[in-house]
Amino acid sequence: MGWMKARRLCALALLGLLPLMAGAAEVDGSQLAPWWGVPFAGVLLSIAVLPMLAPMVWHHHYGKITAGWALAFFVPFGLSFGWASAGQGLVHALVAEYLPFVILLTALFTVAGGIYIRGNLRGTPVLNTGILAVGAVLASFMGTTGASMLLIRPLIRANDDRKHVAHVVIFFIFIVSNAGGSLTPLGDPPLFLGFLKGVTFFWTAQHVIFETLFLVAVLLALFFALDSWYFRQAGEINRTDPTPDSGRGGLGFDGKLNFVLLAVIVGLVLLSGVWQSDIRWEIAGTVVDLPSLVRDVGMVAVTMISMAITPHAVHEANQFSWGPMQEVAKLFAGIFLTIIPVIAMLRAGVHGPFGPIVAAVTGADGQPIPAMYFWASGALSSVLDNAPTYLVFFNTAGGDAATLMSTYAATLAAISIGSVFMGANTYIGNAPNLMVKSIAEDRGVKMPSFFGYMLWSCGILVPLFIVITWLFF
Repeated sequence: MGWMKARRLCALALLGLLPLMAGAAEVDGSQLAPWWGVPFAGVLLSIAVLPMLAPMVWHHHYGKITAGWALAFFVPFGLSFGWASAGQGLVHALVAEYLPFVILLTALFTVAGGIYIRGNLRGTPVLNTGILAVGAVLASFMGTTGASMLLIRPLIRANDDRKHVAHVVIFFIFIVSNAGGSLTPLGDPPLFLGFLKGVTFFWTAQHVIFETLFLVAVLLALFFALDSWYFRQAGEINRTDPTPDSGRGGLGFDGKLNFVLLAVIVGLVLLSGVWQSDIRWEIAGTVVDLPSLVRDVGMVAVTMISMAITPHAVHEANQFSWGPMQEVAKLFAGIFLTIIPVIAMLRAGVHGPFGPIVAAVTGADGQPIPAMYFWASGALSSVLDNAPTYLVFFNTAGGDAATLMSTYAATLAAISIGSVFMGANTYIGNAPNLMVKSIAEDRGVKMPSFFGYMLWSCGILVPLFIVITWLFF
């Protein structure tokens, strides 16, 4: 009863703020001091440090810690700029960004969790490399999140009798959760935003195919060499395969109807981008159009249908649980809220605190520098939401899709792959990264810490990005 009362009070408080929020103006990022980014940095540092310094505290209270940082931003922001502006930012982050994000992720998580790939899967270097290669292809057609959620569980299960598994998951994040999604607007949110801005559907595939093939091929070769080395070590196969059906027949699928639901999810995402409608509603300054509403309601329906039609045995075989989804939802709630002033400062361009970064991508002659766009969009996408980062640099480069696709094609290519490729640099650089990590840990894989993962990404990815810069930009 206490929880229900608290929910009602929160709802009444939000309704009370709506009249104020409706007249609020968007905060000018050029007027913000850099210290407004401290709560966002606090969320990132908490994710990075607390699991190492206080693992039990973090495991049991990460939601409260994240909420504390969110309040550390929201309350001072409301006192400084008025509760109207603060409330408008909250509603925009919730309605326009967080809810669609969580709804899509929940739908993919649920549907992929209802597909069980059975058969005699044994985590050899050849099989592991093959799964990563298939995932790289699927990522551009069903999204990095969809491909990640579909393949991470069978990949972990195939390697559950091996001593070293973390490197398999790390390369999975590199290849499937990021680099593989660089060829179509369905692959990653930044490219979908470009599609909405007028970039044609196949433009990205035509102009970044060689960069993508280079990165994915080199990563697959490196992974195969590393996994082969581990596989040959004494004691690598250290226990009897615990998978109950590993010896049953050939490869097959249980929960096949979820493949249909997966196609429905892809269709809903694509439909929301191409369907134009004049029907729209405004919620505290945030516009919600009919296509977006249909997409989100459709995603919720798909989630409920998947839970209803998936046999319990399939969920049990997949060791399906809501733990990873809850962790991602709570952490990204704090990220989406505390990132508000950071994105505002970034959107202020050369007049904001990030002015030197924005100015660095343009030469003295006023022409864009593709290499700088690649690194600037990529570096910020490593720790910020890569979708708005893409939009900022898209607009900095002129914002006209026709011109960017022709005269400044190299610049648009640099922005596109910088935003997608470098999302692999950290666990929070792209939504499926943290989800894959959580699922792996839920299945008993000891994953590296936030900074431990960055040792892998800096040691492997950054040198490859330098080579890509030299070869293509």
